[in-house]
Amino acid sequence: MKSHSRVVIIGGGMMGVGLLYHLALEGWDDCILLEKGQLTSGSTWHAAGQCPSFIGNYSMAQIHHYSNSLYPKLEEMTGQAASWHGCGGIRFARTKEELDWFRYVEGISRNVGFRMQIISPEECQKINPFVDVKGVIAGAWTLDDGHVDPSGCCNAMAMGARKLGATIVRGNRVTHIKPRPNGEWEVFTEKGNIVCEHVVNAGGCYADRIGAWVGVNIPYVNLRHQYIVTEPIKEFLNREEEMPVMRDPACSAYYRQEQKGGLIGVYERTGSREAWPRKGGQDWDAESELFPEELDPIMPWLERVMNRVPIFAEAGVLKVINGAIAHTPDDNPLVGPAAGLRNFWLCCGSSIGIAQGGGCGKYLAQWIVHGESEINMASIDPRRFGPYADKAYNSAKGHQAYAEMYVLQLPGEERPAGRPARTTPMYERLKEKGAVYTEAFGWERPKWFSLDGREEECGFRHNNVFEVVAEECRAVRQRVGVLELSSFSKYEVTGTDAGKFLNRVCANKMPLRDGRIILAHLLTEHGRIENEFTITRMAENHFYLLSAAISELRDFDLLNNRIQEAENVTIRNITDDWGVLVLAGPHSRELLSNLTDTDLNNEQFQWLTAQTMEVAGIEVRALRVNYVGELGWELHVPMNQLEPLYDAVWSVGESFCIADFGTYAVNSLRMEKAYRAYGFELTTEITMIDADMERFVKFDKEHFTGKEALLKRKADGSGFQLVYAQVASSDSDIRGGEPVFDGDTVIGVTTSGAYGHTVGEHLAFAYVKPVKSKPISTFDIEILSKRYPAEVLSEPIFDPKNERLRS
Repeated sequence: MKSHSRVVIIGGGMMGVGLLYHLALEGWDDCILLEKGQLTSGSTWHAAGQCPSFIGNYSMAQIHHYSNSLYPKLEEMTGQAASWHGCGGIRFARTKEELDWFRYVEGISRNVGFRMQIISPEECQKINPFVDVKGVIAGAWTLDDGHVDPSGCCNAMAMGARKLGATIVRGNRVTHIKPRPNGEWEVFTEKGNIVCEHVVNAGGCYADRIGAWVGVNIPYVNLRHQYIVTEPIKEFLNREEEMPVMRDPACSAYYRQEQKGGLIGVYERTGSREAWPRKGGQDWDAESELFPEELDPIMPWLERVMNRVPIFAEAGVLKVINGAIAHTPDDNPLVGPAAGLRNFWLCCGSSIGIAQGGGCGKYLAQWIVHGESEINMASIDPRRFGPYADKAYNSAKGHQAYAEMYVLQLPGEERPAGRPARTTPMYERLKEKGAVYTEAFGWERPKWFSLDGREEECGFRHNNVFEVVAEECRAVRQRVGVLELSSFSKYEVTGTDAGKFLNRVCANKMPLRDGRIILAHLLTEHGRIENEFTITRMAENHFYLLSAAISELRDFDLLNNRIQEAENVTIRNITDDWGVLVLAGPHSRELLSNLTDTDLNNEQFQWLTAQTMEVAGIEVRALRVNYVGELGWELHVPMNQLEPLYDAVWSVGESFCIADFGTYAVNSLRMEKAYRAYGFELTTEITMIDADMERFVKFDKEHFTGKEALLKRKADGSGFQLVYAQVASSDSDIRGGEPVFDGDTVIGVTTSGAYGHTVGEHLAFAYVKPVKSKPISTFDIEILSKRYPAEVLSEPIFDPKNERLRS
C-alpha cells in the first residue's frame, strides 16, 4: 500500500465509492479508498436499492436525477452489471395538500429534467393493475427512475474508478487520523500509514467514530429499517412488464416487484429502534450485519400494504432484512467540509444512499477539485448544523424523520422534535405574547404572532394567517414594529491588518470612516457568491460582521481559511454573546428619541451608519440599516440586556401603536424592496453579474478573490440574469424552484417570492435568459401546475428611491 496520496476516502459504501469514481473522472487519479471489510459491507449491501426522482428539494432533485441518469449506463461504461430496473415510480396523494405538493415538484422537474406526470387514480391502476386505489386522489408518476442492485451498482463505480487510476484497498481498518504541522493529514491503518492532502469521512454508520478522532461531531443517528421480500407471486411469473416502485403515505411504505416476488419496506409511524450500541457486541467490528427480524412493530403497516396490494397477501415471506440506516436531523446527507478543519470532508449521513451516491459523489468531487460545485450545496453542507446538534437533538430529530418519512411537512408546519435547541432571553416572553416560532440553525425565531390564539392552517396557498401577516406588515410601514432577530451570525474582525484583509477577500471596498456600514460579498476563485456580510467599521482595526443564521460555521470557516500567514487578523464568533432588536417604521426615530440623548436626525445619524449609544441606560450598538426597507435601526446589545431593552422599547412604543412582527412579514417587506436573499438569489451557482449586484463590486481595487473570473463573466455575458417581477397569481405565492416559460419553452427558474401586503401585488425573483431580462419583458411562471403572466419590473415596487430609508 502506498504511503502518500492526494485524497484518502474512508469507507467503501455507495457514498465513498461514488466519490472515488467522480474524483477519478475529474482527473484526480491519486486517490485511495480504504474499507475495513469488503465493498458495500456496511449499509449498502442490504439496501433495497430504490432510486426515486420525486423529491421537493431542488438541489436534492438534481442529485437524484444525476444518479438516475448515470446508473443505467454503468454496465456499458465499466463492464460491471448494475442491474438497473427502469420501472418508474408512483407516489400516492390522498389530500389536496399532497396534490399541491405534487404540482410543486412537477414544476421542479421541468428544470431539473426528469419526466413526471400527475395522473388520476384510474391511470395509476392502469399502470399498476394490482393496486387498490381507494382513498387515492392522484399519483405522481416519475418515468425515469426505478431501482438498482446496490452491490452491483457500487462495484460498477468501483471498477470504473480503478480503470481511471484510483486505488481501492479492502480489509484494512483505519485506526486513527491526525493533522500534520504542514497542513496535511496522516491516516493510520492496520497495514501502515498514509499521508494525504484531503481526507473524506464516508464511514456510513461509523462516521461518528471517524469524526471523533479529529474532534468533529457528526449529526446523525443509526436506526433499524426493515423490508420483507416475498416468495414468487403467480401474477408476476409470466408478466414481462415490471411493477413500478410504489410509495404510499397511507401505508407509510414503499413496495415493488423484486424479480418474481414482492418487496415491502415500512417506516413505522411509531418509530424505529436505534441500531447501536448493541448489547454484548463491538459494533465497529460489524460487517454485512443484520438484526433479527422484528415484525410486530411493522405489522399494522404491512397489513395496510396487503389491503392495498392483495396479491402480496397471498405470498409467503422469503426473507426479512433488518439493517442499520443513518438519519440526519433533516434527513438530507452530510456532504461537504467539516467545520473548523481544512481539507477534511464528509460524505455520509444518507438515509437513501443508493439514490444519492452517484450525485453526491459528482458534486462533492467538483467541490474538492474546483473549490465549488455547479449546484447549490447549502442544503447538504454539514455545517448547516452546529454544536447545538448534540446526541439528544440528533436522536430526537432522526427518529422524527424516520417516523414521518411519508408524511408531507407542509409549508409553515413546525415539527417539535429536539426543540428548543437555542433560545434567547426573549423566548418565553414572546411566546406568551403569541409568537409562533420557526427554527434557524437551532435558534427559535419568531415567524408570526397569534394575537387571538389561532393556529396556522398550513399549506401551499394563502391561509388563515395571511391577514395577520398583512397587519404586521402594515404596522411596520405605517407605524413602528419590533422584531427580535438575535439569530444573525455575528463576528468581530480585529488586528492591524483587519481592513486590508477584508478588502482582499471581499468584492466591495471597506469603509474608510468609523461607523460606516457596507454590504459585502466573499466570492470563489471563479467569481461565484460564497456569502453576504453586512460590515460595520467600529474603529480602524475593528470590524463588526453580520450574516445569515444558517451560515454561522460556514462563514467562520470562510474568513479564517483566507487569512494569510503574515496577516495580523483575529476573527471571533460572538453570535451567542449579542442579541438584536430590529426597530423599523416611520415612527421609529420618534420612539427611539424618547429613550436616548443621542441626536437621531439625518445630519447626525445618517442611513448606513452606526453609533454606540445609550438606550434606556443600556449601551447599544445602533446600526441604521434593516432588511424591510424602512426608517429604522438594528439595536445590538449583550444578550443579557436584550429583555430590558425590549421592555423599554415596548413601553414607549405603546403610544405609537407598536407591534411585534416576524419573519413572514420580513419576507413580504423585503420582496417589496427587491432585496435579494442569501441562499436563494445569492448562491455559489451564480456570480454578482448574474445577480445584478455589480454595484457592490469595486473593480477598481487592485485585487479581490474572484476578480479576474468576474471580469471575464462581465465581458462574455451571463447565461442567465436575475429579474424582479410582478406576477398575476391568485391564492398561492412563489416558493422558489418554479419554472419560467416563454411559450412552451422553459427559460428560467424562480428563486423566491411573496405577496407584497402593503402594495397588493405578488412578487418574485427569477433567473431567466438575458433576452427576457429587460424591464417590461413578459413571461409565464408555473405555480402549482397553472401558468400566470409575469412582467419584469425596472425598480423596487415600494420606495424605489429609498426615500423612507433616508428620511
